[in-house]
Amino acid sequence: MLIACTLGNAVSTTPAVHAVFGLFLLPLSAEFGWPRAAVSVALGIMAVTGAIAYPLIGRIADRHGARRVILPGLALYGLAVAALSLTSASLVQFYAVFLAVSLFGAMASTPIYSKVIAEWYDAGRGTALGISAGAGNGAGSVLLPIIAAAVVAQQGWRSGYLALGAIILLIGLPAVLTLLRDAPVREAPAGEDPIAVAGMTLGEAARLSRFWIILVAIASGAGCTTAIFSHVIPILADRGYGVDVGTAVLSCFALMTSAWQIACGRLLDRFPTPRIVIPMVAMAIVGLALLQFGEGVPVLIAAGLLLGIGMGAQYGALPYYVARYFGTKAFGAIIGVMYSAIIAAQGITPVLLDHGFDVTGSYRLAVIVSIVALSAGMALLLLLPRYGAGAQSAAPALAVHVA
Repeated sequence: MLIACTLGNAVSTTPAVHAVFGLFLLPLSAEFGWPRAAVSVALGIMAVTGAIAYPLIGRIADRHGARRVILPGLALYGLAVAALSLTSASLVQFYAVFLAVSLFGAMASTPIYSKVIAEWYDAGRGTALGISAGAGNGAGSVLLPIIAAAVVAQQGWRSGYLALGAIILLIGLPAVLTLLRDAPVREAPAGEDPIAVAGMTLGEAARLSRFWIILVAIASGAGCTTAIFSHVIPILADRGYGVDVGTAVLSCFALMTSAWQIACGRLLDRFPTPRIVIPMVAMAIVGLALLQFGEGVPVLIAAGLLLGIGMGAQYGALPYYVARYFGTKAFGAIIGVMYSAIIAAQGITPVLLDHGFDVTGSYRLAVIVSIVALSAGMALLLLLPRYGAGAQSAAPALAVHVA
């Protein structure tokens, strides 16, 4: 299961669409005379579609099994990416295909692969989640842009989209088809924690304060940190640093994020307390402060690494918290709502950052507000109860997924 989910994440929308988007932005703009902002609207369409689709797709996966959602989604997603090679001068057509990419991509996305991992793994769940999402998205985000760039340089942007679609259909799809299975179900043994066994519905989870703490502190925090990721270069440019420095800091940020998802998972498995994540989020806050106020390239590189630790911890802890606090019964629906919060924060935070710049001529005030917001989220994590607290009265013991 771990191999299948890792390979599935490696060809998901983060590596195969978002990470390569810049490679296609200029050629599309040049060939059709589209403003760059018009091309980038496609990412906004993906964000809105994902925010709506994730909870619905998660609910379907809970009801019918993740495999039945992932396989058709992955096939149609690969075809949709390949169909981008047929783009004409019509922006409406371009947006329509991106709508299909985002919808089908959500069916074969990290939240749904996380559902598979959470159901198969009990011992070592955090590590498995970290490897699947961190290593999968990280490796894909490194390799696919390299492949796409080489194809675009030699054969043009249309061939680049065809190559990406072929990788999804000829590598990702066969691996998932062959290796991925839904976890079997058995009756709960007497005395087992019913939340770990069956879990809560989305409605039951939403009535608990821990649900909203995780949504605000971890999910929204991860969205904010991801938005900061997209603004590393302009923040440093505002401070007088060149693109080379910004790119180096951004690379350290990205690599540490992927690696720390695995490290965070191992720590969550080793230490039975949700508060182990708090110092990691604190590192992101320190990193953001250094990004805005630190001087010298080594300090800025350290800022990127600290921000990567914080963002990796947020993405690593989110599915683990969902499984530990709410079980796997409605994991897809719950993690879908959490990812909707991530997407909302990703959409709102850049607007606030750039509005702050437009008003003040600097990102300084916006960064300070972001530091305050992340600090408030970190403080909320102190309110998380110990694992299993209140579990016996929260849901009946029905069934458990085991490897």
